[in-house]
Parts: sequence; C-alpha cells; structure tokens
Amino acid sequence: MQHRIIVLGAGYTGAITAGRLARRLHRDDVSITLVNAEPDFVERVRMHQLAVGRRLRPRPFSEMFAGTGVELRLARVAGVDVDRRTVAVVEADGAAGELEYDTLVYALGSGWNDQGVPGATEHAHEIAGRPGALRLRERLAGLEPGQPVVVVGGGLTGVEAATEIAGARPDLDVALAARGGLGDWLSPGGRRHLRKVFGKLRITVHEDTAVTGVEADRVATADGGYLPSAITVWTAGFAVHPVAKATTLEVTGTGQIVVDGTMRSVSHPDVYAVGDAAMATGPGDKPLRMSCASGIPTAWQAADAIAARLTGGKLPNVPLRYFNQCVSLGRGDGLIQYVTADDRAVRAVLTGRLAAVYKELICKGAAWAVANPMAGLPSRRRRAVPEPARAGSVFRASA
Repeated sequence: MQHRIIVLGAGYTGAITAGRLARRLHRDDVSITLVNAEPDFVERVRMHQLAVGRRLRPRPFSEMFAGTGVELRLARVAGVDVDRRTVAVVEADGAAGELEYDTLVYALGSGWNDQGVPGATEHAHEIAGRPGALRLRERLAGLEPGQPVVVVGGGLTGVEAATEIAGARPDLDVALAARGGLGDWLSPGGRRHLRKVFGKLRITVHEDTAVTGVEADRVATADGGYLPSAITVWTAGFAVHPVAKATTLEVTGTGQIVVDGTMRSVSHPDVYAVGDAAMATGPGDKPLRMSCASGIPTAWQAADAIAARLTGGKLPNVPLRYFNQCVSLGRGDGLIQYVTADDRAVRAVLTGRLAAVYKELICKGAAWAVANPMAGLPSRRRRAVPEPARAGSVFRASA
C-alpha cells in the first residue's frame, strides 16, 4: 500500500512541493495528490500586470505534471480533520468528497485582508488572486481620462500596483495612501529612487495616512479628510486561508500553522505547512514575511524533510534567509534592495532598467521551477523505508 501524500493548494509553494516530492520519491512507494480549485497555475507576483491588461502565459497543471506521477484533483478544500487525517473537498461539479492522507502538506496560502475597514469589502478591489485582478482590469478599462485611482497600502504590493497602473494608464490620476513613509523599509538610495520614479509617473503620495473607510467614490482618512477615488485598490495586507484555524492544529492568532525548522507542524507531525500558511522563523527567530521569497525555500525544506523521513535519509538543515527584495516599478524600471539575512535593508541597491530585467528573471525563474517539476534535481528516486505505519500505510515517517 502506498504512502498517501496530499498537497493542498497549487500556488508557488504547493506546486513546487508536489513536484519536488515526485522527483525525490519512487512512485511505487508513494502517491502524491495535488488539490487545487483552478486548473492553471497563477503567477501571483504578476497580478498587478494582469490588472492593467497584460496577457500572462497560460500554464495548465495537466501539462506541467504530465508523467510525473502527481495526480491533480480539481476541487476546493472545505475542511481538514487532522485527527482523522482526512480532507473534505468540493469538486468542480459541486459534489462533496473526502480524501485520506498519511502526510499532508498545507499550502493554501493567503488572500486579501480588509483589516475590518468599513466599506473595503464592498467598494475596494484586490489583486491577491486572478479573479480580483480580472475584475480590476475590467473596471480600469472603463475609466475615463483624468479619473482618480487610490492604491491603499505602501508595501511592496502597493508600490508595484501604483506604478503599474500609472505606467499603463498615464491619463489617470493615481495616488498611493501609505500608513508610513514612502518606502520607509528601504535604504536611503532605494527611497530616493522610489521617489524619483513616483515623480516621473506623477503618482501622488499621501504619507502617514491611515484609511478608515472606503466609499464608492472616495476613501476616508484618519485625520477626517477624504481622497476622491473612482477605483480603490486595496493592498494593505494579507490574511491566511481560514481552514487551518478551524482544526486542532496549533496555529497563531492569525491562523498560521506553527512549524519547526523542517516545516512540520509542532502539534501534528504528519502535517507540514509551507508558504504564507506557515509560521516559520528565519535568522534571529524573526517570522518570515509573506512573500514568494519566503515561500519557495519553505517548499524545498518541507519536500526534502518529508522525503528524508520516508526514506531514512538525512534531514535538511538549510537556513531560511533573505538576500534581496525585488520590486517592479512599471515595465521599464525596478528596484533591487539588498538585505541582511533577517531582511533588513543595507546600503547596496540596484535600480533602473537593469533592476527591471533582474526582477523579470526572478519571476520567470520561479514560474519555470513550477512548470518544470522534474528538472534541476538528481534523477534517482529513493525508495521509502518499509516499516509498519499508522493508519494502514505500509510506511512510517522515520524521525
């Protein structure tokens, strides 16, 4: 009987985990099922591009995982029972089903977070996923020249969204509302370049501005004022998928699964969490930020740890650290902020066209890694250690 591995979610982290496991493990010993609601891979880091009308290359999972041994299950995850080791799913046709697992990889990621601001859910647009980006694209296409667009949130997503919209639609009045200073996490050189680009694109910046409400044609600010807004784009934060918080897994107050250094749940050793869903720490025991830069290394770590435990191999001991922050500033400009291992900006920064090319190569490389799951690792698949296992599986994850 095969050891049943189920991976929930096929974003960057889930898809990479499934592919890496297929590369590491012999398919006679394990079955790998990847559960996802959509049939195509979504390049989430390009949603701001999709929102302004740029076409993205389709990447069907059926083609990506053909011949790998990974079974794709198109379904929405409705719940997880970590004590019974089952996953409740809703198929594309609406039928309910249940999947049993021996090892679970939770990679359901995150979505947008309205932070409880009145009117944000009803009136703001989000670009945390493809449906939201497509809705925003339709609205932007219908705007007349001169109409105001307000991007709420001064982090990486907000900066990229504001510059992308202003670059694609220079006829619009684009503004960014940031709770702090513009690019206040960057080095002095990075902040100077960011201000230069915002000036060139004629983006109005409202610094130290907290948005307290969103209406159909304006946003309210904490100082009692208003900013006119025909379209409000909300990029002020992300919230993890709610399924984990409804289980008996140990989670944080925000619903992230608490994991050890191998991405294994500290409360349920047959569950692993990767990407935004995991409360993982890096150098200095600082929590990793929600990002592709954090998520992909956690996927590598989890897949290698699962393979090691099943085959009796050596557990991975690769530190999770940062090297840089890559920011696109429209199609012709960019900013690469080099950082310490724990993600603090240093003086070194790369800007301009070269930085834009660098960022594009990073994005393409991440998508290539997902689209080519069997490339880049030794081709020899290791056999699982045949030991009596819990829940009827013939293999037990060795410690």
